[in-house]
Amino acid sequence: MNWHRIFGLLHSEMASGFVATSLTRLLLAAILGGAIGLEREFRHRPAGLRTNMFICFGAAMFTVLSSGLAGVPSDAARIAAQIIPGIGFIGAGSILHNRGLTTGLTTASTLFVVASVGMAVGGGFYITAVFATAVVLLALFILGYAERTFNLKILLVCYEVTGATVEQITQEVNRILERGHRMMQNVASGNAGDHVRVQFDVFGNNHEQRTYLSELKASPVFGSVTSLGPVEVE
Repeated sequence: MNWHRIFGLLHSEMASGFVATSLTRLLLAAILGGAIGLEREFRHRPAGLRTNMFICFGAAMFTVLSSGLAGVPSDAARIAAQIIPGIGFIGAGSILHNRGLTTGLTTASTLFVVASVGMAVGGGFYITAVFATAVVLLALFILGYAERTFNLKILLVCYEVTGATVEQITQEVNRILERGHRMMQNVASGNAGDHVRVQFDVFGNNHEQRTYLSELKASPVFGSVTSLGPVEVE
């Protein structure tokens, strides 16, 4: 193996300045994608920190390679152009339909925007990429908070209650949910010996969920009532 030739090729590549620029762009893409992914991770989304970071990094990588491998300037966008349908395929997989409700739209659109941020970084549009990341984070934090505060967002909340029998628990829960025309979703039960535990999900906005929780706790049928946390329907 000709080590001198290998080191010579590496040295010439480093001296060209292309490597330093590419590494800088890839690092910035990883940071910006990670910032958006961190917010998704805090909200326990399937597409979290690593997913958003990798998508942003990969989009920047393909954009850099498009410029570096292009034979003529008109070919520079050919590889990068395939990023859009590729991200669309990934985003479509995150959208789910359940009982007439669609979930995962915000996740899919976030992945689409993250890919565009990576492409902007890969193309050298640093300020544009940073600005886009800031807008996305503000939208996710501030608008998400406003939607929950003004009861515009539908939440899927998991509850766990204990009682004497599954039938008695189910009947009482259905009585409480009937007022809001809601139903128990994803019901699971377990026998703990002296009592049974039932877990179930309920759709509803923030105000409705608080009402359900207070009524469940006030019912004499249940030994204990626990809210296991909301998962927003996006």
